[in-house]
Amino acid sequence: MNIKTKLTLAIGILVAMIVLLVMLSVVNLQILTATEPNSPAADLGLQRALLWISIVGVACICTGVGIWVRLPASISNPIKEITGGIQEIANHNYEKRLDLGNNQEFIEVSKNFNRMAKRLADYHASTLSDMKAAKKYMETIINSLNEPIIGLNNELEILFINDEALSVLNLKRTEIIQKSAEEIALRNDLLRRLIRELVSHPGETATESKEKAREKKEPLKIYADNKESFFQVKYMGITQPGKNGVTLEKQGYVIMLRNITEFKELDSAKTSFISTISHELKTPVSAILMSLQLLEDKRIGALNGEQEDLADSIKENSERLLSIIGELLNMTQVESGKLQLKPKITKPIELIEYAIKANRVQAEKFNIQIEVEYPEDKIGKLFVDSEKVAWVLTNLLSNAIRYSSENGRVIIGARQTDTGTVEMYVQDFGKGIDPRYHKSIFDHYFRVPGTKVQGSGLGLSISRDFMEAHNGSLTVDSELGKGSTFIMRFNS
Repeated sequence: MNIKTKLTLAIGILVAMIVLLVMLSVVNLQILTATEPNSPAADLGLQRALLWISIVGVACICTGVGIWVRLPASISNPIKEITGGIQEIANHNYEKRLDLGNNQEFIEVSKNFNRMAKRLADYHASTLSDMKAAKKYMETIINSLNEPIIGLNNELEILFINDEALSVLNLKRTEIIQKSAEEIALRNDLLRRLIRELVSHPGETATESKEKAREKKEPLKIYADNKESFFQVKYMGITQPGKNGVTLEKQGYVIMLRNITEFKELDSAKTSFISTISHELKTPVSAILMSLQLLEDKRIGALNGEQEDLADSIKENSERLLSIIGELLNMTQVESGKLQLKPKITKPIELIEYAIKANRVQAEKFNIQIEVEYPEDKIGKLFVDSEKVAWVLTNLLSNAIRYSSENGRVIIGARQTDTGTVEMYVQDFGKGIDPRYHKSIFDHYFRVPGTKVQGSGLGLSISRDFMEAHNGSLTVDSELGKGSTFIMRFNS
């Protein structure tokens, strides 16, 4: 029975009951009217009329209440079941089915709903199976990689991890998948080191930030495969198109560890080889210079012009070779971690005077005027290894002289900032350095393309290493055609 038939039947019954009540009242009223008021039959008729009217009235009321209670429920209950079924489907319960009784309209609705639910269940099952297959395939690929890989979401929950990473971290897969990496890091030092880069600390000091940057730059030392291994950590953000399909939204991170143990061992072997060769070369070069000094001694005879030119050439090349050997030795000290600082209290002006004295002959050779800028106000003293810092300043001044045109000028000076940082700088007015190479010039053996001035490409890299060893920095400010300024900063 459909809803229309139900409503028609209910209204018809109510109307029929009301008509019956009215007719009964009219008939009994006619009978009472025709009866003598004072006769005994009148009282009996009145009582009979009231009885039938009461019975029919009560029946009408009961019928109306019954219809009022049952009719809305027969309509609202199926609607509630449909609403509940839709909510179940929305909650991915595709096994939900509806049985809405004999209402014709709702029978059709339930059939369509059940057909839709079955199709969704079939689609979900096939999609789930494809997703499981894709996930398994992805896990197989990730586990086949020899490099440790860890995937995390924005809340730093571990989404996936391969066997290599589990082995390195000494963890079990079941213990960490879908778990917070920060909580696991509380009991795992290596994982804490890995996610430190991803965790933000609002109250982090400049020193802590610098320490994090240093740790990020240095290889990670891990005891793996029964030996000490070195890994380079790489962080990558996971992004995907957002709701608008265009803007990329960050969904998490991937941490990759590249095993560089083999390269580290080769680098150590290279450093050891260079150190050994440098030491071996230093002795014969020093012997050549000593022999040359004896040859130039007038007491054993004067040299002719050609011999003096040859002696000057030998001396110049020997000193250049000795300088390169010194740079190589300094480099091997830094790379092997054997660089030892012997700090003492030093005035910046003393370092400047030393650098000028060391480069006076070279400046006179190219007729370069060295200007000193030093504040009249008292400048703070430095607690540094004066020998290493003087080497850096001497190297910068030597470069400035070599890259300046003849009859030019070079400025060397020191200053103290409002924050208490002491800066020493060397400025030249040569052709300058292309901004593309401002970072590369501090790499080992790098030389700006097209440079005609001779050099090993080690001086600036060693200078930077010496400054970083003092918790300082070495930067360059340069424009083509306007010269260069190298700034040494000593953080207080």
